[in-house]
Amino acid sequence: MSVGSIAALIAALAFVVLVAITAVPLLKLGKVFDQLSASIREVATNANGTIVEANQVVRDANAQLSRVDAVTTSAAQVSQDISALSALVSATLGGPLIKLAAFTHATRSLLRPDDRSGEQR
Repeated sequence: MSVGSIAALIAALAFVVLVAITAVPLLKLGKVFDQLSASIREVATNANGTIVEANQVVRDANAQLSRVDAVTTSAAQVSQDISALSALVSATLGGPLIKLAAFTHATRSLLRPDDRSGEQR
């Protein structure tokens, strides 16, 4: 064997060792990629169920909001009715009560002539 053949043999063995050393991390990296793709598939499968549940929650919330809207509309109508009734009672009874109070004050003032200064005893 010549020196060139021995050098070529040593270079070939070094290359084989280098390939073996780099093959182990590459194999581990391949396993990591396999686990990553399995995880992505699982997340995609679970995300579909989550989206379906979220859509159902939104539908239920919209139904509840429709009910609340009906109750709020009814409460506003009742409030307007009470306001109108209050204005009616005030207009119907307020004027005569004010006139009655004025008449009572005038009568009291006439019956007590010494009390015209406004001082009480």
